[in-house]
Amino acid sequence: MKVCGPLFKQRIAFYSFTAIMGATMISLKVATRKGGKAESLRKTGAVPAVMYGPKEPSTPIALQGKEFEKVFKAAGESTVITLQGVGEDKEALITDVDFHPVTGTPRHVDFYVIEKGKKVTVKVPFEFTGTSAAVKDLGGILVKVMHELEIEVFPKDLPHSIPVDISKLNTFEDKILVKDLSLPSSAEVAIPLDEVIVMVTEAKEEVEEVPAIDITQIETSVERGKKDLPAQAGEEGEAVEAKEAKAKEAKPKEAKPEKKEKKKE
Repeated sequence: MKVCGPLFKQRIAFYSFTAIMGATMISLKVATRKGGKAESLRKTGAVPAVMYGPKEPSTPIALQGKEFEKVFKAAGESTVITLQGVGEDKEALITDVDFHPVTGTPRHVDFYVIEKGKKVTVKVPFEFTGTSAAVKDLGGILVKVMHELEIEVFPKDLPHSIPVDISKLNTFEDKILVKDLSLPSSAEVAIPLDEVIVMVTEAKEEVEEVPAIDITQIETSVERGKKDLPAQAGEEGEAVEAKEAKAKEAKPKEAKPEKKEKKKE
């Protein structure tokens, strides 16, 4: 297929996209998307996207698919990334990714541009680390009551994940609460600090309950069966006799031959 015009220029630009992933910053280069069908754009290896925010109008953009996959793997939806290439750099969160149902490749991406100087509210996943003595030595069951925590925090302080060290769970009475977490100084949580995140419960063997058998009912049933047998036999005998009697009554009587009188000579 021959590619020409603005789409051709976009295609050349896509191959120059790069993602910079450092310890505290992840950036991704994007380009303004003008015209052209999304499917035609995907055939070039690019992914159509959109960015928007409280102070940012909805703007169609495009990015290189392979580079985005690397960034998404590192950042997920809970890490701020810097979009470069459209005006000034913009801090944003990946809010939605549409994947192809068969190939699993990204087909469209939504970016939420953060307003400068404002906190963001994000659900950050927990990262459970360590080994619990209550599980390893006592045979307990690890129960994860929560898997993520919603926090309000400045973008620069937003963590990729929140570590939870379960090695502190040594007995069945030990629990890790929200107040036990190490959160950024600017982070605020909306739920009570004494909410349980993870704990260990004792493994109990489930005993299957067998319904009790009423012996009295069994004996009554047997006795009743014994009494019923003769009565049943008698009833059957009477029924047979009645049938035979009816049969005899219904049978026509045979006419006896008349005796002939001898003539006197």
